[in-house]
Amino acid sequence: MAELAQNTIVKAPDEPGTFGRIFGIFLSVVTTPIGFLGVFLVTIIVLTAIFAPYLAPYSPTAISVRERLADPSLSHLLGTDQLGRDLFSRVIIGTRTAMTVALVSLGIALACALPLGLIAGYGPRWLDSLLILLFDSFSSLPMIMFALAMVVLLGAGLGTVILVIVIYCIPSYARLIRTQTLSLKSRDFIRAEQAMNAGIGRILFIHLLPNVIGPLLILACLDLSTIITLEAGLSFLGLGVKPQIPSWGNILSDGFAVIRKTPVPVIAGGIPLILATIGFTFFGEALRDALDPKLSGRRTP
Repeated sequence: MAELAQNTIVKAPDEPGTFGRIFGIFLSVVTTPIGFLGVFLVTIIVLTAIFAPYLAPYSPTAISVRERLADPSLSHLLGTDQLGRDLFSRVIIGTRTAMTVALVSLGIALACALPLGLIAGYGPRWLDSLLILLFDSFSSLPMIMFALAMVVLLGAGLGTVILVIVIYCIPSYARLIRTQTLSLKSRDFIRAEQAMNAGIGRILFIHLLPNVIGPLLILACLDLSTIITLEAGLSFLGLGVKPQIPSWGNILSDGFAVIRKTPVPVIAGGIPLILATIGFTFFGEALRDALDPKLSGRRTP
C-alpha cells in the first residue's frame, strides 16, 4: 500500500527558474507597443554609449574655424557648432557621458538607500523618526541652490554632478523601501523567523530585501530619464560637467548662445534628450506593468 501511495502521488510542475522568470518578464515588456518602443530606444542609447568612440566620425573636441556653424551635410551629419566641432560626434560622446552619470549615480543612490530604508522600516521607532527627519531635510533642499552650493565647495565637474544626483535620489528610494518594509515586517514568515531567533541581518537581507527590490527597480528605471535630464540641466546652467566634456547639456548651452544664427545645435542637443526620456519612461512603465499588472489598472484572469 505504501508503494501504491507513493506511485499515485502527483508531482507539482516545476517552477521556472531565474532565467525563465526574467525571460518571461522580458516577453511581457516587448509584446506591448510601449514596451517594444522603450526597449528599442533604450537599446540604441546603451549601444551608442558603449561604442561611442567607434561611432563618432570625428574627435568631439577638434576645432575647425573654417567650418564653424556649418549646416548639416554628408561630411557633418548634424553640422558644427560655433567652434567648428562636429555636432554628431559630440552628441554620440555625450550619450556616454549621460549614461555614465545616470548609471553611476543611480547605483550609488540605490546602494545607500537600501540599508537606510530597511533599517528605518524594521528598526525602532526613534531611529525611524530620525531617518525620516533626515530624508525630509534633504528632500526639502532646492535642487538648484544645493547644486550651486556644491559647485562652490567642490567645483564644477563630473564628480559634483554625481554627488548632487545621489543626494537628490536617496530620500525617495529610502522612503519607498521603508514603506515596503513596514508592510512586510508583520507578515507571518517574518514573525516565524523572529520566533526562531533569526538575526536581524538575516531577516533584512535574506527575507525583506528580495521582496522590496522589485518596486525599487521599477522606480529606478522610471527615474533614469529624470536623472539624465537633471544632468543636462545642470550642465546647461554651467553647474555640471566641464564645458570641454561633450554632454547634451553643454551642447544645448552652446547652441542657445548662437540660436539667432542657427537652431541646429539646440535641435542636435534636444533630440537625444527627448528620445532618452521617451525610451526610459516607456521601458519603466512596461516593466512596472509586467511585474505588477494591478498598478497599470489591468486585471489578470
